[in-house]
Amino acid sequence: METVYIHRELSKIIAEAVRYFSVITITGPRQSGKTTLIRNEFKQLPYYSLENLDVRSFAINDPVAFLSQHPEGMILDEVHNASNLLSYVQGIVDENPECKFILSGSSQFAMLRNVTQSLAGRTAVFELLPLSYSEIRDNSEGKSLDSLLFEGFYPAICAGRNIPKFFYPSYVKTYLDKDVRDLLQIKDMMQFHTFIKLCAGRIGSLFKASELANEIGVSSNTINSWLSVLQASYIVILLPPYFENSRKRLTKTPKLYFTDTGLACYLLGIESVEQLARDKMRGALFENFIVMEAVKGRYNRGKESNLYFYRDSHQNEIDLISKGSSGLYGIEVKSAMTYHVDFEKALKRMDGWFNEPVVGKAVVYAGSLENTAGEIKLLNYAHLHEVLE
Repeated sequence: METVYIHRELSKIIAEAVRYFSVITITGPRQSGKTTLIRNEFKQLPYYSLENLDVRSFAINDPVAFLSQHPEGMILDEVHNASNLLSYVQGIVDENPECKFILSGSSQFAMLRNVTQSLAGRTAVFELLPLSYSEIRDNSEGKSLDSLLFEGFYPAICAGRNIPKFFYPSYVKTYLDKDVRDLLQIKDMMQFHTFIKLCAGRIGSLFKASELANEIGVSSNTINSWLSVLQASYIVILLPPYFENSRKRLTKTPKLYFTDTGLACYLLGIESVEQLARDKMRGALFENFIVMEAVKGRYNRGKESNLYFYRDSHQNEIDLISKGSSGLYGIEVKSAMTYHVDFEKALKRMDGWFNEPVVGKAVVYAGSLENTAGEIKLLNYAHLHEVLE
């Protein structure tokens, strides 16, 4: 089968950053395309994977000899497996700023802790998540929304090298369980798997550790510890509530989303596109898709998230708030294909909820009818990027 390389939007900002930094660091979930990206963007540099036991042994036991092999620099993949290298990399680039090191890793907390300690001020750090819809749009013509949500956005699936029924079970067993063993000493993996599946059933809901603790029969501290593993493995993200400069009493509990809808479908026991189309979680999965598209759009431009949701004590809610340089942009997410005037209800009232200016409003839904002329834009999900900074 011919290998399909899907160009990544993050490439542009990396190409700009490498002019100013001697070290480029890329983190993200396993199988999100980090290795493919850096090997395509830095073909001139030799590549070493620290997952390889022989390479790792050389790097750990004689770091100076290992790093001195190539005076122009090198690509170090899964570098958290030999974090002792980072101090030596610092010394090399301090002496020779023209030397370039490209670092990547899948263990978010370990990777970033070591990088920030050893390479502060010397590296640009980027996060590469699974593919965004805008990256695969040209190759997805004719594909239904339900197919997109079910298949997910991991490169192996989008490039046709794998299919969901094989990819996601293997992903959980091979990668997620490994990260769990590396980060935590969990005696009962079945309890942890139950926790992940219960999280999938709470997509788009407020994350309350006490509720999950009662349901599983463990402490809230254990739930928070397990959640940290899912975050470190880039399986889930928490969307924070927006409560700065608001006149209302607001929730301060974050919402839970999965980095990829295909993985979430697998954890929910959804085994086909047809099953997804009638599943009660379809609306939540569509909201998950839109939130992650917004997050990916920010990350792919080298920016921090700056994304929130809004909910006050009167149950007024905005699904997504984007905080830009000029003010706030409110986005309501609806999985329906038919527009209804009620979609705009919260957006029409949101100006009075904030002390900051509201610079725009939009309803993003699954229908084809669009209207960008009014105060509240009506957009198909394919055009979400048009209203985000």
